[in-house]
Amino acid sequence: MAQVTVEIAGRSYPLSCRDGDEPHLESLAASLARKADGLLASLGPMSEARLMLMTALMVADELHDSRAGKAPPPLPADPAADARLAALTARIEALTARLERKSNAA
Repeated sequence: MAQVTVEIAGRSYPLSCRDGDEPHLESLAASLARKADGLLASLGPMSEARLMLMTALMVADELHDSRAGKAPPPLPADPAADARLAALTARIEALTARLERKSNAA
C-alpha cells in the first residue's frame, strides 16, 4: 500500500492508495485544491468542514452536468497564461520559419 500526502487549502492530508495510483490521486487532489482555492478567493475564510462540503458540492454539480450532457463552464480568463501562450506561439512560428528557410536553402 502506497502513501501520498496531498495539500488542500494549506492543510496536509496523508492518504493511502494502491501502489501505482499515487499520480492519479495527486492529480485528483490538485483538482480539488484548485476548486477550494477558488472558493476561498471568492468567498473568503471558512471552516475546513464548510470548505470541503462546498468543494464536494462543486464536484457533484460538475458530475451531474456531465451525466446530463451539459457542457462544462468555460475556464476563467488567465491573462498571464494567455501571454505565455502567445509568446510560445510566436517562438514556435519563428523557429518554423527558420527551419523552412534552411530547408529551402538546401
